[in-house]
Amino acid sequence: MSLDPLPNGELAAVVIFLEMRDRPSGPIPPSPLSLSRVDRPGLDEYRTLFRLVGAPWLWFSRLAMEDSRLAAIIHDPGVELYIVEDGGPEAVGMLELDFREAGECELAFIGLVPRLAGKGHGRWLLAEALGLAWRAGIERVHVHTCTLDHPAALRAYRRAGFVPFRRAIERFPDPRLLGILPRGCAPQVPLFGTETSSAP
Repeated sequence: MSLDPLPNGELAAVVIFLEMRDRPSGPIPPSPLSLSRVDRPGLDEYRTLFRLVGAPWLWFSRLAMEDSRLAAIIHDPGVELYIVEDGGPEAVGMLELDFREAGECELAFIGLVPRLAGKGHGRWLLAEALGLAWRAGIERVHVHTCTLDHPAALRAYRRAGFVPFRRAIERFPDPRLLGILPRGCAPQVPLFGTETSSAP
């Protein structure tokens, strides 16, 4: 066994890749929440939603992208964005499905705001996601999670029928120190180091 030092300013996570090759059976659990498709979201609108849902888990990949690269992804006809609504003025979750690979769907991003955690809404959202993902021509649905994600994420994917098939270790600069996310978000992940630059 070895312990490899991690420099201040960096984070590391174990990434687990999961897949499903057969459509799951069973009804979608009831929920007062609803999904609404968003066609060609504005970049600022998308980033606000991404930050709202993902900041507690240090999602930052889309926040660090240049406008042109982000637009090329989220405006691609093979990518579908849905917002989760509860009747209030703001979205309370997001679902992004990526069909750009023939015969496959990736659950690119799926999540709810923290105040909805532990109330069964995640099971509803995942069932809705699979219902949308499994359509004509799809032979495989896949997703990945990591050790910085919600502690229940991996268990939820496996319960839904996903099977782990690969692992990797990812190292990256702490987005809080880059100014991409606020320093106070994700307090469950210790912050080591000093701010190095500001977000654009």
